[in-house]
Amino acid sequence: MRLMTREFDLGDIFGQLYLTTEGLYSTAIGASVSFIFLFILFGAFLQKSGLGQFFNDIAMALAGHRQGGPAKVATVSSGFMGSINGAAVANTVSTGSFTIPLMKKIGYNKNFAGAVEASSSVGGQVLPPIMGASAFIMAETTGINYGTIALAALIPAVLYYIAVIMQVHYRAGKQGLKGIPKADLPRVREVMKERGHLLIPIVGLIVMLFQNMPVGRAAFWTIVLTIVVASFRKATRMGPRDVMDALVLGARQSLAVMIACAVVGIIIGVVSLTSFGTVMTSSIQSLGAGSLFLTLFFTMLASMLLGMGLPSIPAYIITATMAAPALSEFGIPVLVAHMFVFYFGIFANVTPPVALAAFAGAGVSGGNPMITGFQALKLSLAGFIIPYLFVFDPTLLMIDTTGVATNATEFGLPPIMDILLVVTTAIIGIVALSAALEGFFHTFINPFLRIVLLTGALLSVVPSLTTDVIGLSVVAIILAMNFMQARKKNEKLA
Repeated sequence: MRLMTREFDLGDIFGQLYLTTEGLYSTAIGASVSFIFLFILFGAFLQKSGLGQFFNDIAMALAGHRQGGPAKVATVSSGFMGSINGAAVANTVSTGSFTIPLMKKIGYNKNFAGAVEASSSVGGQVLPPIMGASAFIMAETTGINYGTIALAALIPAVLYYIAVIMQVHYRAGKQGLKGIPKADLPRVREVMKERGHLLIPIVGLIVMLFQNMPVGRAAFWTIVLTIVVASFRKATRMGPRDVMDALVLGARQSLAVMIACAVVGIIIGVVSLTSFGTVMTSSIQSLGAGSLFLTLFFTMLASMLLGMGLPSIPAYIITATMAAPALSEFGIPVLVAHMFVFYFGIFANVTPPVALAAFAGAGVSGGNPMITGFQALKLSLAGFIIPYLFVFDPTLLMIDTTGVATNATEFGLPPIMDILLVVTTAIIGIVALSAALEGFFHTFINPFLRIVLLTGALLSVVPSLTTDVIGLSVVAIILAMNFMQARKKNEKLA
């Protein structure tokens, strides 16, 4: 067989794909059997015990009465559940069946409602502590311990969810959408009393992992802990039938991931046999022409293409194998490079034309799949900007790369003031970006000022003192003008 490479007979192909660890029986399928299945099973037990209902209820209690409350509830609850179950499409359908009707009920457009659920579910894949089990694959692939990876992923994930929440907030303000009356909402104390104990297994899992317990063993004991803790309250208690249902649900949900991992193993085997990965790396570097930004851009495109239609774990494995090596030429630390390709492999699920999570959201909301896809892309825009930020300034990942070799597996924490400065400017920039995208702050923003605000927002998040000063000044002026305009408008109405 020939495809721009030397000939390979069937013996070469089947030997590579079946008899080595770079084919069907690769790291991907090994990891799926060793601990990915257990984490999917853990998610099924949590779902059966009522943790999903807890996340919905506590989010409703905290934010349901606020402007655009149901959309904020969807963002928070879907993010937490997406982090645990690791399946953006399945999470969009399961949590969306509850959150999307609520969003539509208070006046959100059906396309926008589906997009909110999709972008929130996809974001869960980059949200610690579990990150859809991808954190453990990343730890095994890079040799960096789990605690470092989970800590590094925290700030970027929070920034992403701030961006989504602020966009739904401004959309609600623009359309005059109110929240749900407090009288119709559960109370925080009652929710915590009824189901708050279900957080104990997640806390226990984090403790076990930070004590360097093997991942598979930690997952097993967390499942046992879930069954025990669920028995504390009658509403969450799991009988033999519930345990059996959770086992069946976990097995069914794991099939798609395991099949994808097996197929990814075959892809990796072919890549290794034909040296396609080396060719792709050298092609990206050639197209980048020695420019870090261009190399990042072409790596982003490759990661999105490779991640289309894949669950988070296979998407990470294939992008880490084929796209991440292209960044090594610039001395980018291994964790930063892997986080970069991971983000774009994941967000391919909300990028048309193959935006599977958005299409699933449209199926629940009754909206147009492609329109929903572009709405989800707009909501997720911060997820396409943040990876560039932590490449140019790894402080955002809370790692200190000063004097650290590219292949180092351990990083120190940077000075706390550096972290606070980067996070503060990034948050202001993200909030301004959300206002510019929606064209609303306290009142409507005209098209010209939206462009100016968008420019200021982007300058604010660029890691440079000069751009920070210019960007923050622009943002402050535009938002102050908008605030005064809204105040005058309200005085006239009064």
